[in-house]
Amino acid sequence: MSTTTSRPDTTIEADPNLPIIRTTREFDAPPALVLRAHLDPDLYARWVGPDGTTTRIDHWDARTGGSWRFSGVSEGEEYSFRGCFHEVGDDRIVQTFTWEGMPHDVSLETLLFEDLGDGRCRLVGQSLVESFESRDAWLRSGMEVGVEDGYAKLDALLAEGHVA
Repeated sequence: MSTTTSRPDTTIEADPNLPIIRTTREFDAPPALVLRAHLDPDLYARWVGPDGTTTRIDHWDARTGGSWRFSGVSEGEEYSFRGCFHEVGDDRIVQTFTWEGMPHDVSLETLLFEDLGDGRCRLVGQSLVESFESRDAWLRSGMEVGVEDGYAKLDALLAEGHVA
């Protein structure tokens, strides 16, 4: 696997044999809080995406069988994303993820929230896309900036006690 991230606390890897992107990040918070920050629309809007982006939740039904849609606005441009929650559990989320600019390029994402003990957790995300070409386009898109900036904002929310 090749690593495509520049920050030591986030690892983004491309699987050499499958069109999968794996993202790994540790947090100084218990899994339940990190999971909640992914499921609560108000919290999610506060941390997701690159710095300088304002997120508007258009629809959010975080349950097995539910769906979601949000839009990010940055420098006057708006980008919208949507998906379905296939499974919402105590330690994992399985969902689809689609950027509406490329509506036929759907990712199936699995997020695992692993308890590391001592109030820490590891988030492991796996995104399966349609082809190696799609995967490589995602990696070239600058997605790591949104992932890294977003997780840094989530770290701050967790440290400041905004996720309870």
